[in-house]
Amino acid sequence: MSAIDTRDFKRDSIFQMADVRLEGSVASDRVKIRNLSDKGMMIEGAIIAATGQRVVVTIKKIGDVGGVVAWSQSARVGISFDEPIDASKARTSLYGEMPEAPRYARPAVAPAEPSKWAPRKI
Repeated sequence: MSAIDTRDFKRDSIFQMADVRLEGSVASDRVKIRNLSDKGMMIEGAIIAATGQRVVVTIKKIGDVGGVVAWSQSARVGISFDEPIDASKARTSLYGEMPEAPRYARPAVAPAEPSKWAPRKI
């Protein structure tokens, strides 16, 4: 892996889980997605993969994606996809899934306008 980043595509840091199945294996391993782009991803987890090994990654909201291990360094692995994906589909949003942020993620400050006070549904 070169110290100079020569990739010409945008990648986003996201922290989601994915399932990775190595070629020839029946079981899949649960890993963390550290960053994701249309052409590849970096994962982290207890997976032992060799450069050039074929994999199938199951990504939430995208499905199964075939690829090859581009590099492996300690607990992190870079995967290059066989075909480009729409990485924006993997990002989750509160809109449509949850009416508001979870209680622990809500701001602890009062609204600027007193008329905005309303009891929250729990």
